Amino acid sequence: MSEPLHVHFEDLAVGEVVTLGACMVDGASMEVFVERFSPGWDVSYGAPDAMVYALWSRLFADKVSSWAQSKILAIDGLRYMRNPPAGELMRGRMTVMGKDPVGDEKGIVIAQHDLLDEAGRLVFSCLTRALLARR
Repeated sequence: MSEPLHVHFEDLAVGEVVTLGACMVDGASMEVFVERFSPGWDVSYGAPDAMVYALWSRLFADKVSSWAQSKILAIDGLRYMRNPPAGELMRGRMTVMGKDPVGDEKGIVIAQHDLLDEAGRLVFSCLTRALLARR
C-alpha cells in the first residue's frame, strides 16, 4: 500500500521555507559522473554544474514524492554560483514565492530552490512552478 498524499496546494503558505534535506558531494560518484556526462571536466574544480543540478533534483524529488503534485510545469532561472568540492555537504531548501489556484481541483505553486554549502553560501538556485491537487 502506498503512503497517502500529505501535502496539497492549501498546505503550503507563501513565504514558507521547506527543508529539502542534505547531500554530500561524493568524490567517487563525481569521478564517475564526470567520466560519463562531463568528459574533459577537471574534478579539481569541484562538481560540474550538471552534477549540482542532479543533486538538487534528487533532493527535491525525494521530498515531494508523497506530495499531491501532478507535475512540474517549469524549472527556470537556474543560477550556478560555485562548484562544490568532493566531501562538501550541501543543504537544500524551497521557499514558496506564490500560489495561484486553477479551478477547484488544482493550483500552481511557485517556489525558489537553493542549495547551500556548509558555510551557508549559495551553490545553486532555481525557480519552479508545480501543479498540486487541492483538497
